[in-house]
Amino acid sequence: MVKPIEQKLTHLYTFTHRYWACLLSIVGWTAKEMWEKKSGILQYEINKRLALRRTGVGLLFWVITGLDFVVCVLQVFNDPIHGHMELHPLLVKIIDTPQFQRLRSIRQLGGTYFVYPGASHNRFEHSIGVAHLAGQLGQALKTKQPGLNITDRDILCVQIAGLCHDLGHGPFSHLYDGMFIPKARPGNKWKHETASLAMFDHLVKCNKLEDVMKQYGLNLSEDLDFIKEMIDRDNDKDQEWLHKGRPKDKSFLYEIVSNKTNGIDVDKFDYFARDCYHLGVQINFDYHRFLKFARVCEVDGWKHICVRDKEEDNMTEMFHTRLCLHRRAYQHKVTKIIETMITDAFLKADKHIKIEGTGKKTFRLSTAIDDMEAYTKLTDAVFEKILNCAFDAPQELRDARDILRRIINRDLYRFLGETRFEDPTEVCTNVFVGLYCITLSTIKMDYGMKREDPIDHLYFYTKHDTTRAFNRKRCQVSRIRPMCFSEQLVGFVCKKTDDRNPQADVDNFQQWLRFTDLLIYASSCILCIPYDWGKLQSTCQHI
Repeated sequence: MVKPIEQKLTHLYTFTHRYWACLLSIVGWTAKEMWEKKSGILQYEINKRLALRRTGVGLLFWVITGLDFVVCVLQVFNDPIHGHMELHPLLVKIIDTPQFQRLRSIRQLGGTYFVYPGASHNRFEHSIGVAHLAGQLGQALKTKQPGLNITDRDILCVQIAGLCHDLGHGPFSHLYDGMFIPKARPGNKWKHETASLAMFDHLVKCNKLEDVMKQYGLNLSEDLDFIKEMIDRDNDKDQEWLHKGRPKDKSFLYEIVSNKTNGIDVDKFDYFARDCYHLGVQINFDYHRFLKFARVCEVDGWKHICVRDKEEDNMTEMFHTRLCLHRRAYQHKVTKIIETMITDAFLKADKHIKIEGTGKKTFRLSTAIDDMEAYTKLTDAVFEKILNCAFDAPQELRDARDILRRIINRDLYRFLGETRFEDPTEVCTNVFVGLYCITLSTIKMDYGMKREDPIDHLYFYTKHDTTRAFNRKRCQVSRIRPMCFSEQLVGFVCKKTDDRNPQADVDNFQQWLRFTDLLIYASSCILCIPYDWGKLQSTCQHI
């Protein structure tokens, strides 16, 4: 096996040498002078990768920019979701950095792992999967529509954005930015996308990747902005084109990683498939069909990624999958209880967790987001750090440890009941109001666009006219499709339990409801309470 592979590489090397010699002689340059510099690099890269070739891993290809070229070896990653994924060497260099390797220690689904034993996957493999799918979609559009002028540089930038879009996640993913930070630093509008941009800049600078990016053909003055704009895109369709990375005629590229128009992007393609796989939940949505039928059409002066009209049911199934995952896993009542307990523990331990950052400055659990060197060291491992703190640690840290021990021993906060909001427009996600030993949690579930149907924002084309895009009119939509796309629940959780009489918690809670004149019906632990939300909130704050 070794000899034929080496022979093929040698033949490729010889053929390339002759090709460039002929080309340079045509333009009047001396092939010998130009080739001496290139041949050394080429032979070095071939020798360097021969060991890899013997294992049959990776493919050799050329990146040619003008009269310059760089030898690239695509490294292959074997993934349970997408199979063998071939990644550009620049992506591999980004992966092989401390800032990206940190994602190995950030669980994709946070506290869900304590409910679903299989949900142990991390942001690391998800990010690689998104980069792979971003390349597939970009290449599919380039192949089907050469007139779009999609370059290899465009595709590489989109893949980098997909790879780095989750660099800013903190411990237990959305728990950190959705539950902990709003309580630890009220009024701070920080979100993990903001940290992803800062971490990307930190990654490039610390690992001196600017020269490597230039070597692979990137134009840093444009492409770095382009990559960061795709990671955190705030531009609205109705506004003028404000992006610096790419002109308006390539606006569709911004819909590949994070689609703000209708929510259909490769980020969701990967985490739907990956989460369902690890949760053991059946998935009916097939993203391969979207990759097959995706095309770019112009609508009102903007270019959008569209799909065949016959794929409407498949896309509807995608959003239904999102709802099911939220209902069965992400917003599972026990998941929310455990994440509430972890948040409580983090809040108590906040000022006692010391993380060294830039210039040997010390940061806390909640302030590490202000320094990327410190944030790089902040992972799910903080859970174990609190859990294993010394017996003579400060009282607050020991209280945090006791809360986490309750999770390990399955002595969880007790779920008392839940009810639905009558008005789904009152969106108040992850709000917890303390009343005695009871916590009030509000959970929002929808199809991804609050009260709206995302399919209304999706553009279709027909096989008879692949250039004209259109929206589905309401009269054309199947009548068996849902008419409501948002639901909000309020759950009641008791932090302190009476082990001698577990029913006492429920009885005490029902007595409190009678006192506040809110209870109409109560059966078992499920409560049906038509109430005025403002009245309930003011009552909770008063108590």
